[in-house]
Amino acid sequence: MIKNRNKKRSALEINSFSNENLIEKLTVANDTLNGKPVIRGTRISVQTVLEFLGAGDSKEEILHQNPSLVMEDIDACLRFAL
Repeated sequence: MIKNRNKKRSALEINSFSNENLIEKLTVANDTLNGKPVIRGTRISVQTVLEFLGAGDSKEEILHQNPSLVMEDIDACLRFAL
């Protein structure tokens, strides 16, 4: 159990996003995707990005498939999931 906590702490230390950065990158609105968290300025949900990553897609593949995204958007989704 302690091992997992250490891994999680390491992931948080590696990710430089603060809560303020998340607020800039992500938003929730009742009229957009039924209130799911989305990447600000898009209709791409955090869940969708996480599902792509979970299916084995690389960050670069996701960016190629979604040209409106930048690497920081994907990082914000990962930080949100922590």
